[in-house]
Amino acid sequence: GWQTSMKSGSLCYVLPCNPLPVQLMSQVRVYTSNGPKKDPGSEDTNVSSAEGTVPKGATGQDANSAGQKQSFLKEPIQVKVKAVLKKREYGPKYTQNNFITGVRAINEFCLKSSDLDQLRKIKRRSPHDDTETFTVYLRSDVEAKSLEVWGSPEALARERKRRKEAEIEYRENLFRNQRLLKEYKEFFGNTKPRSSTAAMFLKGPGKVVMVAICINGLNFFFKLLAWVYTGSASMFSEAIHSLADTCNQALLALGISQSARTPDPSHPYGFTNMRYIASLISGVGIFMMGAGLSWYHGIMGLLHPHPIESLLWAYCILAGSLVSEGATLLVAINEIRRSARAKGLSFYQYVVQSRDPSTNVVLLEDAAAVLSVAVAATCMGLTSLTGNTYYDSLGSLGVGTLLGTVSAFLIYTNTEALLGKSIQPEQLQRLTELLESDPVVRAIHDVKATDMGMSKVRFKAEVDFDGRVVTRSYLEKQDIEQLLQEIQQVKTLEELEAFMLKHGENIIDTLGAEVDRLEKDLKQRNPDVRHVDLEIL
Repeated sequence: GWQTSMKSGSLCYVLPCNPLPVQLMSQVRVYTSNGPKKDPGSEDTNVSSAEGTVPKGATGQDANSAGQKQSFLKEPIQVKVKAVLKKREYGPKYTQNNFITGVRAINEFCLKSSDLDQLRKIKRRSPHDDTETFTVYLRSDVEAKSLEVWGSPEALARERKRRKEAEIEYRENLFRNQRLLKEYKEFFGNTKPRSSTAAMFLKGPGKVVMVAICINGLNFFFKLLAWVYTGSASMFSEAIHSLADTCNQALLALGISQSARTPDPSHPYGFTNMRYIASLISGVGIFMMGAGLSWYHGIMGLLHPHPIESLLWAYCILAGSLVSEGATLLVAINEIRRSARAKGLSFYQYVVQSRDPSTNVVLLEDAAAVLSVAVAATCMGLTSLTGNTYYDSLGSLGVGTLLGTVSAFLIYTNTEALLGKSIQPEQLQRLTELLESDPVVRAIHDVKATDMGMSKVRFKAEVDFDGRVVTRSYLEKQDIEQLLQEIQQVKTLEELEAFMLKHGENIIDTLGAEVDRLEKDLKQRNPDVRHVDLEIL
């Protein structure tokens, strides 16, 4: 049962059984019972010719169907077979193509450096800025070598356990080991010069902090003597204020020295935030010791007033304190102006953004000290003129309020810095435009730039790379004639796979080199950017 229908010069086959795959052709020819081929344009001639040669007992339709069936069976059926590379099953864990460094091979597989000399050495692009390439080893080779050295996985596991216990024991006796190491260095001598910690306190924020410690320590001593002699509540608040300043600035000095420590595996980004931690604790200390005790003493003076002795010595000490605190304040102001000018910021922006927390604390503490001396002297003068001790107690409350305001500002700014606030929008825009102007970058997304403290910025972005530009960058470094010969020699699937794997890995290395180049450009054009993480989208 073949059926035909001629509509608009097209031929449609209808099968009574399961449909066969038929490839549509742009030109359709109709075979007649006579045998010669005619174009669809001579449709009427074909039909009349077929009708003239119909055998007996058969209609024209049956004859035409029989001719079409015969011609369809004679034509070969073209089947296209798609060549597909067999998919490899890697399993849930595959480490045969992993590279590891020599340090990891020695530490994790309990090998010696002499054992690695017998293994294959592979040069790879270095992730560090100071070196271009470094040597790695195949993990499978290292695993085989470790089994050869230790005999069995059980013996290797026992050695790992033994070394782990030894490491724990070493950490428990770290203080003793450091002391022995220091003794060895003193005996054999240092192999390289080391920067002295004391040099940090001879310039910059360290110098400001040390000057403030000395002056505030002297001020505390003399104010305490004046309070013992006069019994003035305002003088007591001033003595407590100077004591709080001295303790807080000693804490700042500790934070400065700790922030200079070199990064270690436990703290890969260093200890820069120790300055912010010390400043935060300092702000809390000002609030608790300075503001709290001043408020307490002022309230007790209002509730239980008592006569005040001669205030002559108190005035003299306050005058000396005003001069010394003013000198420290000028030192802090000059340091902040110099640093702000180097960063291209105004004085106000540098202070509000907490670029240098140690100097900010000294600045605000000394500014509060100068104002509090003026408040205390004014209230003590009113007490001397009127004989009313309530003015002296109100002076103590005023000093406490001033200290509370300063501590609140320090707590807020240092907390914001420790939380990791974003950099200024203008600086972020410059970094974004620098990346987008590079031809290898199509777009960047999810940009994050965090101020890690002390003008150290960490930049992170997801980058959509242009694969064509990366491939062209790779091809520009190749011999095109030789590459064309390699392409012409590809005849089988295995040869095609080897060709693609070879050049595919090289293109990936080229992409990695482009990422390194972009990170280096960001750091060179923006010295504040210390850590760059570009993720390939």
